Amino acid sequence: MKKLLITLFALSTYMFASMNLQTASKEQLMSIAGIGAKKAEAIMKYRKTHKIKNANDLLKVKGIGKNIVGNVKGNVKGKNLKNKMKQKAKNKKKSLTNKTNKAKNMKAKMNKKSKKAKNMKAKMSKKDMKKAKKAKKNKLKNKLKNSKINKF
Repeated sequence: MKKLLITLFALSTYMFASMNLQTASKEQLMSIAGIGAKKAEAIMKYRKTHKIKNANDLLKVKGIGKNIVGNVKGNVKGKNLKNKMKQKAKNKKKSLTNKTNKAKNMKAKMNKKSKKAKNMKAKMSKKDMKKAKKAKKNKLKNKLKNSKINKF
């Protein structure tokens, strides 16, 4: 029974921590997301004077926080994290370029419309402008009269 428990314990620790933090090389430590050369060296320096029994012991190392300990526990590799971050950046860049293109198109359409309006005004004489204004006023007056009549 004791042998069975010992083997189960050994297998569970192997499954959950595929890396022995006490004996891992600098490259192995650097493969964990969030651990670079300096932090790997700090871990190696710390383990010369202290024994690292589990991932939580890394919190005592300067520069190692809860996020990195979580990466160690979850066996998160740095390369996967970098690829995910690169993909997110690409997607964000694409969406921004799409938005800027849409904005440019809208601006171009607005410029065309304003140019047409300016051209129309330039073509109209002063008399035509006065006639257009009078026609507009008359339309508004008729609408007001109709709305007053319909209310009663």
